[in-house]
Amino acid sequence: MPQYAALIYASDVDPTKPEAAEMMKDYNEFHEGAQSVIRGGAALYPTATATTVRVTGGKSGDVVTTDGPYAETKEALTGFYLIECVDLDEAVKVAARIPGAWNGAIEVRPVVDFGR
Repeated sequence: MPQYAALIYASDVDPTKPEAAEMMKDYNEFHEGAQSVIRGGAALYPTATATTVRVTGGKSGDVVTTDGPYAETKEALTGFYLIECVDLDEAVKVAARIPGAWNGAIEVRPVVDFGR
């Protein structure tokens, strides 16, 4: 059965902070209801904790790091689920139940199976 990455783009909040408790309650409820299709996933710390890495000059070039996210946006990549669904239609139905879809967006993308 195909797998899909459900990438959550929402307000950039720290899910470990007390003010996120209500939001996390919604995510826990989603997780309980979708356990049969969830194969993995994680919440991400806010973009302020990100480090962007680039290699200039190709494969053996210089490593350059920048504090912060790759791009400044209103909505940030805040987490993801790896879901296994019959097809894209089912994956979209599951994604619509992820709390991040209610005030943000969920990008659903098929995962390449390299047969490992």
